[in-house]
Amino acid sequence: MITWRRMAEADFVLLRQWLAQPHVARWWQHDTSAEAVARDFGPAARGEEPSEDFLVLAEGVPVALVQRCRFDDYPDYGAELGHQIELPDAAVTIDYLIGDPARVGQGLGPRIIRAIVAATWTDYPDAPAVIVPVHTANRASWRALEKAGLRRIGTADLTPDNPDDDRAHYVYRIDRPVDAASDAAQD
Repeated sequence: MITWRRMAEADFVLLRQWLAQPHVARWWQHDTSAEAVARDFGPAARGEEPSEDFLVLAEGVPVALVQRCRFDDYPDYGAELGHQIELPDAAVTIDYLIGDPARVGQGLGPRIIRAIVAATWTDYPDAPAVIVPVHTANRASWRALEKAGLRRIGTADLTPDNPDDDRAHYVYRIDRPVDAASDAAQD
């Protein structure tokens, strides 16, 4: 069973360990010092910014981080992407990592993505789509998106997380299901 909760500052020790794992560090390029993690993840943990950082658990064991936000809440990022693809108002994006290297390659990524996307339709009743850019070289990530039901809608030239990478990203999208839209309209 996949569950999640908001990341708390007490989770930062685990997050630092995950960010230091080679399979994560390759794509996240994050300073793993206590100060840097507190600086970058603290505001979301304290509810001081609109993004959500979730600690994901599989059968009660922490295994992953998922970040979720609206593009509208981060206009610079939305503008960078919106100049290259159709980006509807109120669209949501996610980012994710499997922290535990022993859990990589077991189908956990697509399960987590499917669960978070399904929850997004309830949590963000006006969100028409979830749109996720991913670096073209990060095959494991874009394959997880495909297995979770997102479709590639194009490419974009975006600033990479890793400065050694080029700017080439695939862009994936899943639209709100018709039944989710009608359920939200009835609420």
